[in-house]
Amino acid sequence: HVQLVEAGGGSVQAGHSLTLSCSTSQSTFHSVAMGWFRQAPGKEREFVSAIWLRTPVVYYADSVKGRFTISTDNAKSTIHLQMNNLKPEDTATYYCAAHVRALGTATPQAEYWGQGTRVTVSS
Repeated sequence: HVQLVEAGGGSVQAGHSLTLSCSTSQSTFHSVAMGWFRQAPGKEREFVSAIWLRTPVVYYADSVKGRFTISTDNAKSTIHLQMNNLKPEDTATYYCAAHVRALGTATPQAEYWGQGTRVTVSS
């Protein structure tokens, strides 16, 4: 059973920052890749960022490049998503994902999901 525990969502004004965290077990943490997806109201879930935990190679959606940074805390089996210069269009529920695959393609997918954490950005 893969458990992903997210934290760090909230409401901020545009231009401000938030950091999301996702903790899991050591065995999951050493799986191939973990990352973040998001789903805005009325829209499909979309890829945001991912990291290969053993390399670590990172991936970002074009919409967040230069503003978001994904990182790992190996000692705590945790990944973080630092989100800077947030925009209203970043408003969504953010989901931590494990066993992310198809990275580098138009449609990355994941096998395991967290419960989601809400991010609201006001203008």
